[in-house]
Amino acid sequence: MLVMIMVTNRRFPEMGSGGADGRRGIERMTAQRRAILEELMGVDTHPSALELYEMVRQRLPRISLGTVYRNLEIMSEEGLALKLEHAGAECRYDGNVSPHCHVRCLGCGRISDVPLALPEGLAVEAEKASGYRIAGHRIEFDGWCGKCRRKRRKARRGE
Repeated sequence: MLVMIMVTNRRFPEMGSGGADGRRGIERMTAQRRAILEELMGVDTHPSALELYEMVRQRLPRISLGTVYRNLEIMSEEGLALKLEHAGAECRYDGNVSPHCHVRCLGCGRISDVPLALPEGLAVEAEKASGYRIAGHRIEFDGWCGKCRRKRRKARRGE
């Protein structure tokens, strides 16, 4: 199980070249970065970079896939987006950076949010049990979505 939930402020950084703290995402919110972030925050499907690129191209036809990848990395580093990584699977992105859990289908790879209240003091308990200083956590469950469960049942019955 992968463990990390980040809590951040979802407001857009100011336009311009501010950022005295040197953080790239706060230095400049370009029109491209803003479009990528708005598209990401407008869906709950946890798109891949390629899927997000196709969405953003409807608004910005000249944007490149490389630009989308670079901006997703910057936004992930700055806490404006979550990068959902899973061994052997394509990275997915989430515009909802509030604390929440995910469930990933073992069949099709679909990711969904799980509206589950996390126990208070979880990080403190993890620190006590591990001796680590906990910086964050992400909780992801693995399972089979309804569509994949039906496919598996049909396959077992030989249909």
